[in-house]
Amino acid sequence: MPGLSDKRLLFVTGKGGVGKTTVALALGIAAARRGLRTVVAEMSGQARGAGAFGRRADAGEEVELADGLWGFSLDVPRAMEEYLHERAGRLGDLLAASRAFHGFAAATPGMRELIAVGKAWELAQDPRRVDGTRPYDLVIVDAPATGHALGALRAPRTFARIARVGPIAHQGTAIDATLTDPGQTAVVAVALPEEMPVSETLSLERRLRDEVGLALAEVVVNACLPQRIGPRQARTVAGALERARTPLARAALGAAASEHARAAAQREQVERLGAGIGREPLSLPYRFGALDRAALGSLADDLEPAL
Repeated sequence: MPGLSDKRLLFVTGKGGVGKTTVALALGIAAARRGLRTVVAEMSGQARGAGAFGRRADAGEEVELADGLWGFSLDVPRAMEEYLHERAGRLGDLLAASRAFHGFAAATPGMRELIAVGKAWELAQDPRRVDGTRPYDLVIVDAPATGHALGALRAPRTFARIARVGPIAHQGTAIDATLTDPGQTAVVAVALPEEMPVSETLSLERRLRDEVGLALAEVVVNACLPQRIGPRQARTVAGALERARTPLARAALGAAASEHARAAAQREQVERLGAGIGREPLSLPYRFGALDRAALGSLADDLEPAL
């Protein structure tokens, strides 16, 4: 069965705060280990990936993070300038220098999403439209949160239908053909083992199929606590807690009981998610401490089966 590494574009999305960037970077490490020339493209423009690898990068710059792995942080004005230059030459350069044009583009609903997804698409094209650059085997898009990510995936088709003819219609149609082709594009949903992120992921699966025509290729549940004790040991801890007389004993036993209850609640949400999508999601363990390069490498080991 084809995995994620067989695609050209991989969109990683989910509710805000679930660890999309972490999963995108870990997937990038796993793909680079397979020999794929891989880039993690952050649509937020914050260049968090470069920081995790101890690198500094300006928005719009493609920077090498590790062997076979690059990072890219979107710069919307720069991406627009590249497009205008490639499509209209000198006239495009004049438009790109116009503050009025940039103001008009910024005020146009969906234009930022179109530029963002168009740049992600361009990173995988051969040849690239940017002189002196090479295409990537796999572009992992650290996409916006769920609703905005769906809007970005719909944007090329929307603009193509509005324009009907001309360069925007032509390129919108070309990008949409790639985005809606399950052989080239996949969407990965990231969730926490909590009620709201799980519910949003289930909603995403339905909306993605209805609005874009794609199924979720993979669902990753992040920050899962380990099951340290079983039901029998949990009853023993509960009994000991009732009999405990010292503050230290009550604190220790209370912490053990609380963690067990939280882990059990997480497992219930993972099971609910699995039942909703019809398959078992891929779970990542909770990581204590900073998510540095070593921690990302460990998460890449856990994500390897998805590739």
